[in-house]
Amino acid sequence: MSRVVIFDRTGQPDVLHIVDEPAKEPSAGEVRVRIEAIGVNRLDHMMRTGAFPRPFRLPHARIGCEGTGIVDALGSEVDGFAEGDPVIITAVPAMDVDGTYADQVVVPADRLIRRPEGLTAVDGAALWVSYSTAYGALVEKAGMRPGDTVLITAASSSVGLAALQVARQIGAVPLATTRTSAKRELLLEAGAAAVFASEEGDVAAAAREFTGGAGVDIIMDAVAGPGVAALATAAKPGGCVVLVGWMDARPASMPTNAPLTIYRYMSFEHTLDPIVVRRMAAFLDAGLRLGALRPRVDSVFALEDVVAAHRRLDEGAHVGKIVLTT
Repeated sequence: MSRVVIFDRTGQPDVLHIVDEPAKEPSAGEVRVRIEAIGVNRLDHMMRTGAFPRPFRLPHARIGCEGTGIVDALGSEVDGFAEGDPVIITAVPAMDVDGTYADQVVVPADRLIRRPEGLTAVDGAALWVSYSTAYGALVEKAGMRPGDTVLITAASSSVGLAALQVARQIGAVPLATTRTSAKRELLLEAGAAAVFASEEGDVAAAAREFTGGAGVDIIMDAVAGPGVAALATAAKPGGCVVLVGWMDARPASMPTNAPLTIYRYMSFEHTLDPIVVRRMAAFLDAGLRLGALRPRVDSVFALEDVVAAHRRLDEGAHVGKIVLTT
């Protein structure tokens, strides 16, 4: 049997509960993974509360889009993996059916990569979604290059912290925004060249001042909402804005400063592409070996404490990734 977190209606964290279900057997091309740790993501919050960007089944919806563990069964026609291999799950498009908040999950073999050597299960759970999103948005989508100045909103989130490190690894200059100056030292230690707190004033103006009036090359925004137009004024002519999230569910405002390229980044654009996944995995593996990438874990909860973990997520005070362990 496998413990599986499900919910029958959307709402507060206490809609989540655990049921026992028979462990599935992998079919051709599939692998069963004994989950050790699971990253808790903003996307999980959106599904649980009903703000998910596409329809999903209820009742008995599963939840969770990333996890790491050990291969414990192989279907036929699977090459490259063996029982006992530590792996990371790279994509779960149907979270409501195949969500990773469970003791065991069955996934297609091409949705797995090997967990980098020496990376703990907890750190492995904090790695993939955050760092693949940051890499995909900044490198694959925006074409970030050495020397580029990059303004990163919600920089104390797991994706924001990953983006600071990814930018540093490339040789770009990351600038962090946050709501409160209390996080300034933490973000400077995390790699930010400068930190702009919205409680202290106009972050776009501060970014332009940092660049001597030229403007930043890239803005990576996880907030969206009506503040996009004002934020975009931090960009230089010919720069770009990459929207990677929608913490503010209100309609986004349209920037009027031009020329400016606006991208809407969805991680499945790349995490379902095996060629890009190989590039992502190679980049992350190199960064971990060099010490340039260091996943930050905010807190760790047991799977049976999933409600408490989601309360921590809803508070919005976490810095880095919230992780569940089995």
